[in-house]
Amino acid sequence: MLRIAITGPESSGKTTLCSVLSQHYNVSYIPEFARAYLEKTQGKYKQLDLDTIAQGQLKSLLSFEGEIAICDTDFSVLEIWSKYKYNNVSEIIRELVNKELFDLHILCTPDIPWEEDKLRENPHSRPHLFELYQSSLLRNNKNFIVVSGTQLNRIEKSLQAIEELINL
Repeated sequence: MLRIAITGPESSGKTTLCSVLSQHYNVSYIPEFARAYLEKTQGKYKQLDLDTIAQGQLKSLLSFEGEIAICDTDFSVLEIWSKYKYNNVSEIIRELVNKELFDLHILCTPDIPWEEDKLRENPHSRPHLFELYQSSLLRNNKNFIVVSGTQLNRIEKSLQAIEELINL
C-alpha cells in the first residue's frame, strides 16, 4: 500500500487536493479526524484532546484498505498545533511524528486566499506555520514535496511525485 499525506497550514488547499487525487486514483481519501472531532465539541478542546485526535487519525489510517491511501493530514499537523498553541507536544504525538507512516508528504503552501471556517484559528500565521511544517518534515527526514500556486500546478506536481513512487 502506498500512503500519501497532504499537510500544511489551515486553508492551504489540503482537502481540495485530497479530493482531486482520490478522484484521479479512484479511491476514497482518509478525512482529517480533527475536523469531525472538533465539530462534535463545537471547536472547544484542550491539549489532551490532541492525543485523542492523533489516535483517531492513526486508527483511520491503519484501518484503510486499498492500494493508495490519501490522507487529509499527517501527524506533524498535531505536533505544530500543540507546540504553537500550548508550547508543548505529548509523547504520543512525538512518537507518531517519528514513525514512518507515509511514503510521501505533500506540503501545501498558504499562497491561496484564506477561507473562513468556524474551526480555523490562524488566518494571519499561515506563512510562519508553513515554515514550521517544512522544518518538521526536514528534521524528521520525511520524503516530501512542496506544492504551490494554482490548483492545476499543485495537482500536476502531486501526480508526478505519486507516479514516481508507483513506478519504483
